[in-house]
Amino acid sequence: MINVSELKEQLISGALNDKLAYIYSCSGDVEKYRDRYISVIDGYKEIFGEAEELALFSAPGRTEIGGNHTDHQHGCVLAGSVNLDVIAAVSYNDDNVVRIKSKGYKMDEIPLDDLEIHPEQFDKAIALIRGVLRKFSDMGYKLKGFNAYTESNVMKGSGLSSSAAFEVLIGTIVNHLFANAEVSPVEIAKIGQFAENVYYDKPSGLLDQMASSVGAVVAVDFKDNDKPIVRKVDFDLSKYNHSLCVIDSGADHAELTHEYAAVPAEMKTVAAYFGKEFLRDVDYDDFMREMKNVRETVKNDRAVLRAYHYFKDSQRAVDEAAALEAGDFETFCKLSRESGRSSYMYLQNVYASSLPYQQAVSLTIALCGEILGDRGAYRVHGGGFAGTVQAFVPNDMLDEFKSRIEAVLGDGMCHVLQIRPVGGYRLA
Repeated sequence: MINVSELKEQLISGALNDKLAYIYSCSGDVEKYRDRYISVIDGYKEIFGEAEELALFSAPGRTEIGGNHTDHQHGCVLAGSVNLDVIAAVSYNDDNVVRIKSKGYKMDEIPLDDLEIHPEQFDKAIALIRGVLRKFSDMGYKLKGFNAYTESNVMKGSGLSSSAAFEVLIGTIVNHLFANAEVSPVEIAKIGQFAENVYYDKPSGLLDQMASSVGAVVAVDFKDNDKPIVRKVDFDLSKYNHSLCVIDSGADHAELTHEYAAVPAEMKTVAAYFGKEFLRDVDYDDFMREMKNVRETVKNDRAVLRAYHYFKDSQRAVDEAAALEAGDFETFCKLSRESGRSSYMYLQNVYASSLPYQQAVSLTIALCGEILGDRGAYRVHGGGFAGTVQAFVPNDMLDEFKSRIEAVLGDGMCHVLQIRPVGGYRLA
């Protein structure tokens, strides 16, 4: 950790500017990022009082580039970290208690002698913290008390995975404070998934945590969930004169857990027909040959369609990565548009069947199609049902695109983002 006065001086003087420019993929316009870290240091002081030394940490939100709802079936995905993140100022305490105060939320306190599951805390941030701490403890690391103050610009409910960013942030803090930074980004992602699945009680794959923890653009094969194959992919949108936009439709994810949970559950009913747990272990040709019998057995056509989407979109994620590596952006966009159509028609996660009159994502997709025509690409982003749409927009259309989208959805709803080159990170 670094003396607080010295740390603020490094930020103010510009000594950390190169690091900030690297982390946030900006060419020197680092003031807004610098000011956030100064703010989080001041926030720590306001909540916890003076500290002699502090450490600064960051974990990014993520964008799903390819492979929609394929990770939980051990399929393939393409994802990237973005230049929105959760940051923290951290210092040790002598109380054997972890205290984390996130701006705008109440303090979470976890005694380190109480790391069991608390069902009454399902769906709360404190459950994620406790789950991460428990996993590190089970791995044999000796934990001690610490205080952390966090601020985030990863919009909650945005489809950029604010929860995964938070899990990765906590995992990165614990890794550096108590594990000599020896736990790999891939393992930190798995720890985050454990916390979300077991302590937070939310079924999820590993895509969100992996993209946030590893950083940059990654192609991930989840065939072996314990040992996923992770490969970084060179993806510089500026080379292709396009920008990444994530559009907030204005719809809320609240009360939609049952819709998300139904996707892997229904896919698994199809896998079970073939005596398998996950669709990754089912042969696509067998699935197509047996489709009539599968329908009769599972008695759920939506489950069959969702399985069909899985097979096609998992392969599309592989093909998208190959297209980017070959410098074939036109083919990448074509595949991305195909993925969007598949999610709409077969995966059916663009709106919630339980809320048929609330179709903000569908409306946003219609706007994208109207504006872009056959240029660029657009698709539902992430889990779906509510939240966001992702678009790759030609730079010569960017101003018009943003203006027309926000004329309908409201100011500030179209976010122009950069791919960030690193995941969970200790700045100082």
